[in-house]
Amino acid sequence: MAYLAPAEFVTKMVDAGESKLLMSTRDTLIRSYMAGAILALAAAFAVTVTVNTGNPLVG
Repeated sequence: MAYLAPAEFVTKMVDAGESKLLMSTRDTLIRSYMAGAILALAAAFAVTVTVNTGNPLVG
């Protein structure tokens, strides 16, 4: 794993934020729908595991 100096890290984070800020509305909506779908699948998986095992810590 590569080490980044704090100043480099801040620069990379600002650049990432700027690229997201300049992203088109269409791309932002696509990413948000995909993130919501992944979150829903993860929640369904956690509930399924909890129901089948009876142990909520596994999910």
